[in-house]
Amino acid sequence: MAWELVLWLFAFVSVISLVALTAYQLICLSDLEFDYINPYDTSSRVNAVVVPEFVVQGTLCILFLLTWHWFPFLIMAPISYYHFKLFTSRRHLIDVTEVFRHLNGEKKYRMVKLAFYFCLFLIVIYRLVMTAIIVLIDEDDHRLDYGSF
Repeated sequence: MAWELVLWLFAFVSVISLVALTAYQLICLSDLEFDYINPYDTSSRVNAVVVPEFVVQGTLCILFLLTWHWFPFLIMAPISYYHFKLFTSRRHLIDVTEVFRHLNGEKKYRMVKLAFYFCLFLIVIYRLVMTAIIVLIDEDDHRLDYGSF
């Protein structure tokens, strides 16, 4: 049962990193919209974190599949497939010359992803707390079986 606690701790850290990466991308795009940063810097900053985000999200999805946690896997599978299709069609990076044309769409896309990752964060927090409680209760019952010595 302790391995499940480690799984949910890893999922917790992964989802926090996904939220942070998506929020960073959204902040960079908002800075571009208000002309605080130039298009080249924005695209290079956003493009630098897109692939790590895809890798973390795909790894977490595969981990849920391998550990037979079907509900989180089924929630994350369509997003992982969409990320895979974006990556294979080479549409996952922001083009410097087209950044202003697609700015509103990119911001909406990242807002939807941020909302999805927040919902996933709530699920992971719930499962982490429940698993920790079960592990602690099971440990206390195990301690009582052996006595005080």
